[in-house]
Amino acid sequence: MPTHHVPQPSPDRMVPVAGHPFVLALEPDQPELVALTAAMWAAAAGASTLYCAYVDQGRYVAEEYADGTVLHVPIDPDGMDDRWQERQQTYERHLTEVLGDAGVPWVFRYLAGRPDRALTHLARAVDAAAFVVGTQAPGPGSRMREFLDGSLAVRLSHHQHRPVLIVPLEVIDWRASHWT
Repeated sequence: MPTHHVPQPSPDRMVPVAGHPFVLALEPDQPELVALTAAMWAAAAGASTLYCAYVDQGRYVAEEYADGTVLHVPIDPDGMDDRWQERQQTYERHLTEVLGDAGVPWVFRYLAGRPDRALTHLARAVDAAAFVVGTQAPGPGSRMREFLDGSLAVRLSHHQHRPVLIVPLEVIDWRASHWT
C-alpha cells in the first residue's frame, strides 16, 4: 500500500508576512479584542489584508472558489435556514464599527463546515501568512465546549503550516491558585 506524503512545515513553505494577508477566525459573541489584535498585528507586519472569517457549522460547502469564498447550503435541506444572511450583515456591520480605522484593509468571508478546514481553504486561496484566533470565550460551558469541539488553534496548528497567533481572553492568576 503506497504511503501518502503530507507536506510538513519547512522554510520553503513559509509565506512572507509583508504583502500577504492574515486570516482572523471569528466566533459568535467574540470580544472585539480579538479583531483589534488581529488588525494591529496585520498592520504592524505589513499584511496586505485582514480576512475576517466566520464559519457556520450548520451549513456545508457545496463548492469552493479560488478567491476563498464558498457556495454553502444548509445541512438540513428541508429546514431552509436563511438567517445566515442576517448573521453575515451583522458581522459586517460590527466589523465596520470595530475595524474602522484599524490601519489595514479588511474583508469579511462567510464560510461553512468544519472551522479548521474552512479557514485553511481560505488561507490557501488568499496565500495568507498567518492565522489569528481567540481563546475560548470565558463563561458558563466554555470548558465543556472546548472539550467537545477541541481547540481551533490546536487543530489549525496540527493541520496546516501557517503560524497561529492566539489572543488570550481570560488569564489565570497562578499566584492565587493552589498549584503554587
